[in-house]
Amino acid sequence: MQPATNPEPQPATSAAASGATANGEGRRGELIRAEGLWRSYPMGSTVVDALRGVDLVIRHNEYVAIMGPSGSGKSTLMNLIGCLDTPTRGQYTLNGHAVAKLDEDELARIRNREIGFVFQTFNLLPRASALRNVELPLIYASVTPQQRRERAQEALRQVDLQDRMDHRPNQLSGGQRQRVSIARALVTKPALLLADEPTGNLDTATSVEIMALFERLHRQGHTIVLVTHERDIAAHAQRIVTIRDGRIEHDEVRAGAGAS
Repeated sequence: MQPATNPEPQPATSAAASGATANGEGRRGELIRAEGLWRSYPMGSTVVDALRGVDLVIRHNEYVAIMGPSGSGKSTLMNLIGCLDTPTRGQYTLNGHAVAKLDEDELARIRNREIGFVFQTFNLLPRASALRNVELPLIYASVTPQQRRERAQEALRQVDLQDRMDHRPNQLSGGQRQRVSIARALVTKPALLLADEPTGNLDTATSVEIMALFERLHRQGHTIVLVTHERDIAAHAQRIVTIRDGRIEHDEVRAGAGAS
């Protein structure tokens, strides 16, 4: 199956979704710009198109949920947004960086400096304290030990874990472990927080607490992209982008979303 031209333009329901104007004014404040993104995978003698011409603009300080059913392409889009993969066709720009032009070392630097990742499975070092886990991205960034400690402490205070800094993951609840992973995502002061099913391993009450934390971080000025298949989780965002069959099916800005 070869890629076919997307028969319909992507919906644009806001300035954030509509992209640049003719004089370029619309590009001001953009963090993410995806233009005609395709991601195709060879499967034997055929080609499977996981993404089919996605156009998407996300601005600084937006809180966007990307949702869709299994196989819709949302995880593929997340991997492209997070510079974990590259598109087969199309252009992707992150905070002014044209990703297709970067080599592997440059992509690694972008992932470390520009993106804070939050995963469903926490991905914490089991024998390291919360503080040490949060320091880890700063080690790769060659930050001095004293600065690492100070910044990790501040990140843990941001997620209300100032009294759990010396605890190991097995001494923490699931919600506390996810807070450590959020602090680790924050510690490099990234342009983007990218969260993949961040409540997938949590009970309902703890999920509500974690989503309240994301809302607070957004109010503090953080740009958040949340990938989920759960509508009640997506409803915490101010904008919901729905993916189906590799295309954006709907792009909705929700009035009053995230307010408290």
